[in-house]
Amino acid sequence: MALSEPLLVGPDRDGRTVAIVDGRVAGSAAQGSRTLSCTEGRIAPGAVCAHTHLYSGLAPYGMPAPSPAPENFLQILERVWWRLDRALDAETLRAAAMDYVARALLAGTTALIDHHESPNLIEGSLAILAEVCEQLGMRALLCYGATERNFGRIEAERGLAECRRVPASSLVRGLVGLHACFTVSDDTIRAAADLARELSTVLHVHVAEDSADVRDSRSRGAAGPLERLSNLGALVPGSILAHGVHLTRGQVEAAGLASCWLVHNPRSNEGNRVGYAGNLQFASKIALGTDGWNADMAEEEAALVRLAKDHGDNRAAGRLAGGHALIAERFRAVSEPLAPGALGDAVVWENEKVRHSIVGGRVAVEDGRLIGGNIDVISRAARDSALGLWERMAAI
Repeated sequence: MALSEPLLVGPDRDGRTVAIVDGRVAGSAAQGSRTLSCTEGRIAPGAVCAHTHLYSGLAPYGMPAPSPAPENFLQILERVWWRLDRALDAETLRAAAMDYVARALLAGTTALIDHHESPNLIEGSLAILAEVCEQLGMRALLCYGATERNFGRIEAERGLAECRRVPASSLVRGLVGLHACFTVSDDTIRAAADLARELSTVLHVHVAEDSADVRDSRSRGAAGPLERLSNLGALVPGSILAHGVHLTRGQVEAAGLASCWLVHNPRSNEGNRVGYAGNLQFASKIALGTDGWNADMAEEEAALVRLAKDHGDNRAAGRLAGGHALIAERFRAVSEPLAPGALGDAVVWENEKVRHSIVGGRVAVEDGRLIGGNIDVISRAARDSALGLWERMAAI
């Protein structure tokens, strides 16, 4: 999708203006720029959700509780999320993504890094997600999380092949995904790393979210999942390692030396009872994600502040801001948001609410209203699609 015409945002209540030309922040406004007024508002960088799952977007619409109730993390995966992803079809995936992305934009999030899985809808799944992001105006990094947990190595090969097919654009870029080390063979990990290098991109993988991941890597002769990735040549510089709850300080520091990003997901970790990622305070490259929870990053940051205080982590500040540097790496932009050369992603806040959201110079939310779709229509479609999804889940 082509970017919008040159845009001048502001001045805001502090006298600040931001000029955007060809999707990037410019030092001055171009002639004929459209002006987006915000005299009572405050211009700020758009938020980045550095790890999420768009396929979970229908969960708020009455997803039934699992029975019997899970007693550990693996049972949560088996009884909830691995059943949900197997039940997805094209209609429900699109409805989930539309609702999730729309609400993210309305909350001031302008970039998402997604990790997708739908074992019965692999081919074409990333095209659906890319189309949604293009329609609504969301910047996104997309990948399919290759795994062998359902159909063996052929499933992983199909997942990696889907990563090749991300339709790159000014708003969308592709990554190479792995679900987690404990669901893939060494051959799949090597193949994923080779593909990432071939495509000049990076890996996106869950690492040490639960102690089960650590135990599995040890059973395969590695000290942990990070070392297993390293031993197999898969710590591609710039790769995105989600969670890291059960990494030691030394492992976190080693990830930094390998130039990899760690992404903290505090609400999800708390909800799944896997622990607090305390050693992430020693990470040199760290960002904040939601792991499928809503992409209102103010809510995620508030949870981080609360949990950091409870766990004596006094170095939690700055994780939300870290997402700007992460997303800038992948789009080859200046990492300081709203500086000349940075991505043209900005939000105008007014009375503690999002008034405008701008992504790549395109106005995605104006005066609190979604431009690329109607939120009421999107919500109704999500609610309707969810009913069929729950029925299919119950039959699995």
